[in-house]
Amino acid sequence: MKIVVIGGTGLIGSNVSEKLRLLGHQVIIASPSTGINALTGEGLADAMVGAEVVIDLSNSASPEEDTAIHFFRTTGKNLIAAETAAGVKHHLVLSIVGTDRALYIGYLRAKKEQEDMVKASGIPYTIIRATQFHEHITTLIAVQSDEEAIHISTVDYQPIAAEDVAALVTQLALEPPKNTTVEIAGPDLAPMTEFVSEYLSLKGIDKPLKANDENKYMFFDIPKSLLVPQGEFYRGAIRFSDWISE
Repeated sequence: MKIVVIGGTGLIGSNVSEKLRLLGHQVIIASPSTGINALTGEGLADAMVGAEVVIDLSNSASPEEDTAIHFFRTTGKNLIAAETAAGVKHHLVLSIVGTDRALYIGYLRAKKEQEDMVKASGIPYTIIRATQFHEHITTLIAVQSDEEAIHISTVDYQPIAAEDVAALVTQLALEPPKNTTVEIAGPDLAPMTEFVSEYLSLKGIDKPLKANDENKYMFFDIPKSLLVPQGEFYRGAIRFSDWISE
């Protein structure tokens, strides 16, 4: 089967592309570096010829509202047009748990628009919403640190290993379109402070952690349970402590 992976050079995209290749599929890695640019439309029409599945793992250059909305709106229109013309049978997009529960955040509003465009396109689809990746823990610590301490909220947190996300994306891309939204989260649910504390301890980082109840993630004020699923979800297999120890 011919499968186009938009954002195929990224953390999830490169992993998914490799998994699909090992399963014997023809994989087209679409990114500006390969001459296929979903934002400008360059190379999209040719890439889609004969493709049965398109996996959209692309992301905007910045979470800033205007940048994100322009990116997801434009790439969505370009992808839908190219897929419709080529007769693509399944569009799978990776999104974020909690997207529709904090639309005052510009980035999530942009992701919601991306989801809605796919639903309205007429192309059979699957939307996968994932929680935050284990791999983002270092960014979280960097953003929420000052010279004296690491300031972390006690919001609910259920991170997922990128490997588990890539495995589910691969699995569902090869199944019939679900025409709905599914979610994936890690096996462990706890306050965010517990995950950061565990990471600092296992990595031997002695900078103090200061817990707070400000319900903040990165730069954003959020509802306490925004980052975790509210209903049924696929449960990842890789525990946070095992991921740290790899």
